[in-house]
Amino acid sequence: MTQTNYSALTTTPNLVVANWKMHGNFKQNAALLGDYIEKLSSLKRTQVVVCAPYPYLAQLQNKLQSSNIAWGAQNVAKNEFGAFTGEVSAAMLRDFGCTYVIIGHSERATAYCESDDNIACKFVQAQKHGLTPILCVGETLLEREAGVMELVVGKQLDAIINLHDAAVFATAVISYEPIWAIGTGLAATPEQAKSMHLFIRNKIASLNIDAAHQLKILYGGSVNPQNALQLCAVENIDGGLIGKCSLNAEEFSAICHAAEASAV
Repeated sequence: MTQTNYSALTTTPNLVVANWKMHGNFKQNAALLGDYIEKLSSLKRTQVVVCAPYPYLAQLQNKLQSSNIAWGAQNVAKNEFGAFTGEVSAAMLRDFGCTYVIIGHSERATAYCESDDNIACKFVQAQKHGLTPILCVGETLLEREAGVMELVVGKQLDAIINLHDAAVFATAVISYEPIWAIGTGLAATPEQAKSMHLFIRNKIASLNIDAAHQLKILYGGSVNPQNALQLCAVENIDGGLIGKCSLNAEEFSAICHAAEASAV
């Protein structure tokens, strides 16, 4: 595919998402959320979202509903309702005021054998119920070393596009998370991130220019206060999906303010 500079299509505000993963308790959460509210209240060009484990969604709703911080979940069922013990539907997430949900994070896809098609069904369910899906895509180290990273990410996007079409990305978020960088402390270089983000936006733009204009593409994978400003300044990076550093209010605040500084 011919690479075209679609930097003019990126939209504001930036978006920074905290992914708490399987961490937290009521006391820790209350302190962390209080610090978030205090440190992030001045943001004007950056939307912050907190994605927490299901049991704490009511706590997020209670603590954040009067703030400038949105909240969401880390997963959703691919079914609307029914005999699916242990699953949580998109409609249930809406009952707790969620507006975002992470879809297809590699930790889930690997541990629970989620296929691209299964993830695509979850994506559709989220949008059907007014949730903004944060679709995670990315390649393994072996796939990057083999030079097939764009084929891998393209296939992950095609699972969504083939189920509907590229227009659905107008109301979605994509998070590029190289699997080899998640939780390892080894982030992609700005050049690697720039290349993949441009590939993603090019792919969507080639099918639906309006969707490419609305789409936010985040970078995830060992984002920290030291590399956040450099990464957020890269064309076509509209923010980040933050794991470990989101559990530390000082570090997460630094990342959010780096995103704010890069917003135009």
